Amino acid sequence: MAKEIFAIFGDDEVLLHNIKAIKQKGVKIKDVISPYPVHGLDHALGLKPSRISICSFIYGATGLSLAILMTWYMNISDWPMDFGGKPSFAFYKNVPAFVPILFESTVFCAAHGMVLTFFLRSKLIPGKAPFVPDARQSDDKHIMHVVVKDDTKEEEVKSILLSHGAEEVKYYGQ
Repeated sequence: MAKEIFAIFGDDEVLLHNIKAIKQKGVKIKDVISPYPVHGLDHALGLKPSRISICSFIYGATGLSLAILMTWYMNISDWPMDFGGKPSFAFYKNVPAFVPILFESTVFCAAHGMVLTFFLRSKLIPGKAPFVPDARQSDDKHIMHVVVKDDTKEEEVKSILLSHGAEEVKYYGQ
């Protein structure tokens, strides 16, 4: 049975400089929870770059496409009207008048799509209990989340974490 161990660090520099040494000892780091962004932490943990910007582009392109379709249908196809001398028979001649609508629709769809993607990707759904291994994680402590699959190595991992700058080592729920 796997055990979840949490090493609590008081200083971000100590945490950052010891991640490589801890990983070289064979300890698998699942995550690090920090009250503020730590520069270089993602690189030290070996995290891949986020692909969420691809989603943002797709949502924005969808919003732009829908806005083009909407403005073309409303102003050219369905109900062509002459406003201020603008021709109502060709979409490309009216594009300067439609730019604000196209821009706002692009931003609207990209923003709302990104919020929904973030909530779904982070599993932040209504009614879900928050994962808080230590109440100090939002104040001044950095928490390294380590999962140990072999119960015999549990004490070894605990001593490795303590020897590499952890102020405290505890298990989830303690």
